[in-house]
Amino acid sequence: MSKFEYPILSRTDMISILAESQIAAIIESDLKNPTPDFVADIYTRLLVYLDLLHEEDEGQVEFAALEQLENPHYHVGSARIMNLYIKVKELIRMLQCPADITLRDLLKPQGDRTQFFLSAILNFCLHKDSKMNELRPIGEELTLLDEQRRGLEDKISQLNAEIAEYNDARESELPLVQEVDGKS
Repeated sequence: MSKFEYPILSRTDMISILAESQIAAIIESDLKNPTPDFVADIYTRLLVYLDLLHEEDEGQVEFAALEQLENPHYHVGSARIMNLYIKVKELIRMLQCPADITLRDLLKPQGDRTQFFLSAILNFCLHKDSKMNELRPIGEELTLLDEQRRGLEDKISQLNAEIAEYNDARESELPLVQEVDGKS
């Protein structure tokens, strides 16, 4: 069984992985000098790709939480960033990444730290995809077996119906057979 590791991917590798996976189209300068908007967007896209965040959930803030604030309209952006930060921090923790992501990594991103965390998440994406590709033939085989099982169950039902018809026919002909047996 292969083990998930954290090799630091080069910027060109990250760019090609993101493009091939249809997660995002970025350029090298995005990774060298990341902006808060870029980092928030790329992490959001990765969370959606990993099915840890649904696109319709992104940006949603609980109204009950906003009601507690004096001027909630000033905090919608910060609440969105905090939600993203919590989800990314949880992902990094689940990956057992050797470094911890901080809120500063979202608000004032540095190229090397952004590259490190993106590399860790992309390595996980590659690992997950390779494992899913290994499991795909098994899933297809199970689907085929399930279809065969349903076909056989239908055939059994059909044969049971035929048996019931034969039993009914035998029972209806039983008095005639007894009459013929009685004459012989």
